[in-house]
Amino acid sequence: MATVSAVVYQDQKKADGTYNVKIRVFHKKERRILDTTHFVTERQLGKEFKIKDKLLVKILDEILDDYRESISQLGPKLDFFNVEELKNYLRDKDKEVDFIAFCNQHIDSLRKAGRDGTANNHRSVKNSLVDYFKKECVPILEINSGMLFAYEKWLRNDRTMKRINQLNKEVTTTEKRMQDGGIYAHMRDLRTLFNEARKVYNNDDIGVIKIKHYPFAKYKIGAPPKTKKRNISAEQVLQIRNCEVVTDSRAELARDLFMLSFYMCGMNAVDIFNINNYNPQSARLEYNRSKTKGVQDDNAFISIKIVSEAKPLLEKYIGRLQSRYTTYNGLDTALSKGMQKLREITNVPDITFYWARHTFANIARNKCKISKDDIGEALNHVDGEHKTTDIYIEKEWNIVDDVQTAVIRFIRKIKEPTTNSVKQLVVKQLENPNEQRKPCAL
Repeated sequence: MATVSAVVYQDQKKADGTYNVKIRVFHKKERRILDTTHFVTERQLGKEFKIKDKLLVKILDEILDDYRESISQLGPKLDFFNVEELKNYLRDKDKEVDFIAFCNQHIDSLRKAGRDGTANNHRSVKNSLVDYFKKECVPILEINSGMLFAYEKWLRNDRTMKRINQLNKEVTTTEKRMQDGGIYAHMRDLRTLFNEARKVYNNDDIGVIKIKHYPFAKYKIGAPPKTKKRNISAEQVLQIRNCEVVTDSRAELARDLFMLSFYMCGMNAVDIFNINNYNPQSARLEYNRSKTKGVQDDNAFISIKIVSEAKPLLEKYIGRLQSRYTTYNGLDTALSKGMQKLREITNVPDITFYWARHTFANIARNKCKISKDDIGEALNHVDGEHKTTDIYIEKEWNIVDDVQTAVIRFIRKIKEPTTNSVKQLVVKQLENPNEQRKPCAL
């Protein structure tokens, strides 16, 4: 049987001579203490430190009656609570869930787990919600279906936002309206955050449902819109590889890391950044893919053969990017601006860093006739369809090697593009504080 009572502890006297009134929760032969907002002096206390102030006793009785009623309503479910869970339940049962505060906590947990990419996406959603509501505290009941429809319309329009940059100064930026693909990804991430909040605050096993509504039952995200293929031809790959850029510029960084990603089976930029050491004598590069290491049973481990084209780029960048950029976000910003310069130099439209991964896969399938399953192995994709089968099959890196070798051989056989199509970019590289860069030449 669970009981609650108001108590004052004689040994917890404050510097100002007052005592905080506590609520003592007793359940399954254990005690826990809840703080209250009430303080008393010794004049309000009687023998054995019992509270004798009639007005305060009345207030405390109302609190205790409310707690006792809540305990009674649990009925048989009370047996599933330990004393700590019961204390937390009584403390939080009437407390509104602050969705923004939850988002911050969840984002922090993602970063601690090394899932910076997902954390960045969720941070964008959280920041967008703060801009939409124009406040830092958003009760979760305000995330409802009507709000979601209005929020989507808001996202489809240009909007002005204020942010605090890395120099702790407020800057105003203009965000362009989202297209269908961006809306899908953004609302999908918002739904993920909402579902994570329900996991934290709801416990179906013991009947504790703090978040009772589910706005995504009415607001449907739907299927992802079809996107155009994000790959270029083998000739355009060589055009990027051979283009002349200013030394130690963002364009050079983007060119080199684009090619490194292509040579290393579509390696992601965040993984290039996270690897902080490299042995030039190594024949293979082994790492855990950041995007899926929390999803795959093998922690997304992959081993890639170091081909001759990749070796000088690995020596140039692995373990050195961290001294140039304080976080991956800084590298990501520099790559984005560098790829923009590459588009100007090569006249290859729309290309981004991630196209290296898509292009590697496209050449492997359409030019080298490699099976989709083997390409998936080389890309280190999560294979939900064959998850049970994978338990019985040991990883064979020769399959990955074969895919990589076929693509590299195909590239090596391509006729070099003419130099007339490649122009040198003459531009003075200026320091940009927004890329979080430290003074260091690579």
